[in-house]
This record gives sequence, C-alpha cells and structure tokens, in this order.
Amino acid sequence: MKLSKVFDLGIKELRGLARDPILLVLIIFAFTVSIYTAATAMPEMIANAAIATVDEDHSPLSERIVGAFTPPSFARPVRIRPGEADRRMDLGLDTFTLWVPPDFQRDVLAGRTPALRLDVDATRMSQAFTGSGHVQAIVAGEVSEFLAHRRAPTRLPVELVERARFNPNLDPARFAAVMEVINAVTMLSIILTGTALIREREHGTIEHLLVMPVTPGEIMVAKIWSMGAVVLLASAFSLTFVVRGALAIPIEGSVALFLLGVTLHLFATTSMGIFLATVAGSMPQFGLLLMLVLLPLQVLSGSTTPRESMPEFIQTLMLAAPNTHFVKLAQAILYRGAGLDIVWPQFVALAAIGAVLFGFALKRFRAYLQ
Repeated sequence: MKLSKVFDLGIKELRGLARDPILLVLIIFAFTVSIYTAATAMPEMIANAAIATVDEDHSPLSERIVGAFTPPSFARPVRIRPGEADRRMDLGLDTFTLWVPPDFQRDVLAGRTPALRLDVDATRMSQAFTGSGHVQAIVAGEVSEFLAHRRAPTRLPVELVERARFNPNLDPARFAAVMEVINAVTMLSIILTGTALIREREHGTIEHLLVMPVTPGEIMVAKIWSMGAVVLLASAFSLTFVVRGALAIPIEGSVALFLLGVTLHLFATTSMGIFLATVAGSMPQFGLLLMLVLLPLQVLSGSTTPRESMPEFIQTLMLAAPNTHFVKLAQAILYRGAGLDIVWPQFVALAAIGAVLFGFALKRFRAYLQ
C-alpha cells in the first residue's frame, strides 16, 4: 500500500463530495441546525405553560397558590369562571386548569384533606407529563409553607442533602447538544463512506479504478480517511462554534482528547459504512440498512437513556458496538473532565472494534470488486 496513492484517491473522494450538494447540506444541517434545535427545544423541560385557575375559595391560601405559578415555567395564570374552563380547554388556550374548591383554606386548617382538581390537556405531551408534576409540587410546597406558620414543622429523622454535579442547574441543553454531536458523528461517518462507494458503482467509475494500479485496500483506506476527515473537522467546528459559541455550553474536559476518541470511533464507523455499502445493491437498499443499523446503535448506546436501565443481555450485546464506548468516553471527557487515565479502556475497545470491522469490511470489499 502506497501512501501517495491513498492520498490522491482520498482527494478524489473529497472532490466528489464537493460536487454533491445534497450531502453537503446534510453535513451542515447535522452539525449546526440539528444540534442547536435539539438543545433549545428542550422537550423534557416545561416552559411558558399556559395555566388557568378557577378560584372558588378566594382565601389567602388560594391566592398564594395561584401566585406561585410564575415564568419561565408557567405563563401568568388566567383567572376564569367555572363555566369557561371547558371551552378554553377545547380551544387549546390552556394546558392546565387548576380548580380551588370553596372553603379550601378552612378545611386545610381544620386538618382535613380537601382535594384540588387539575385538568390537563394531554394532547400537549411534553408539557402534560412534566407539568402536572410541577403543579403538584408547587401546590404541596405552598400549602406546607402556609401551615408552617401555624404549627411546628415535622422533622424527619434523616436529612437528604442533594448536590448536582457537572450540571448544577439541571439544564437539559447541556446533555442534548453534546449527545446530538455524538449521534451526528456516528450517522454521517456511516452515510458518507457508504454513499461514496455506492455512488462510484452507480456512476460506473469503480471499473475505472479497477484498471488502475491500485489495490482494494488503497481504495478503501482512501474513502475512510477522506470521509472521516470531513466528519472530524465538522465535529470540531460544531463543538467550538455551536456548542461552546452559540449555545454557550461549557466543556469541562480536553477537546483534543475528545477528538482523538472521535478519530478512533470514525475508524470503526467508516469501516462499517463500507461494509454496509457492499451488502446493499443500491442507494435505496443502503438507506433501508441504515434504518436497521443506526436506530439500535443510537438508542441502545447510552446516548438516549442510561445503559444501566437496559436489560443485562442488551448491555452485554452492545459492548460490541463502537458507539457504546464512544458515548461513554465522550460523556466522561466533555461532562466530567476525565483524562486519558480514566477513559483509556474505551480507547482500547474502540481500536479493537475498529480493527475487526476494518478486517471484515476489507474482506467484503475485495469480494465486492471481483
């Protein structure tokens, strides 16, 4: 294998990518707009939820409860009459309607357990599930503070002191932005290498390469380094200018160490892309294979839900996937500031998995060219 041939073939791949506007738009979108929207949409966090109140008690306690719903979690409560509640909910004006019954404060002070009614528009999925818990917590907190001025507070025999590390404000944007970068690296590396091979087959240029003094290994390595370099540069740009810049999300660890992990991950995923392209006979088949491969890789790697929440069989099986180790090292470096002494097992695992995938892909690629 001659490095000069590998370099020249790689430059050819980059020129071919530069002439493909669809792939260029996909790369730009995946590492800019997609990351920004994933971080700012925050579907798991309630924001500016519309709430109305039907106060039939008009007591200091009910006024205190109504006044506790403030921005940015909730919009200013709209006070309505009982007959307006259903109509406003039907029109989609309110996500929550809180009903305070008559004599609510008197019953609370008498030691009874009066019930508050909360109507929720469940068609607004993200706010309905998260917001109902917020409403209950706010009501319980206000009632407890109201009663604390009139009776001795109950003290538990233990005290739980909670400290949030690595994300003190529990900001979901910090998690969503970095995980979107990780998912984009995996997705684009497989798509670009597989598309580069299938594009040459469909255009008939693969036959031109076969009559040239180049080996299958040189052709494959050229596609791997060229497409991998594009994804590596795009991820570095995204982490610097989108995550750190536009979103102002702090990065705790070494970006250089993270990019080294990206390089090892790209070695594995680009080889996987070559392998999938040799299995698929056309671009539509390659797209179907991507759906079967990318979805389990991203969902079961730990980027969406913790691996500890999955069955042990799935945890063990996914150790053979490269992005499982990549997600683990990325979270350790970017969230917790871990060094090489902490994440070296993931680096070794990525190198080993990449070598195995490269071997399988090269064997399949040689048979593909025959």
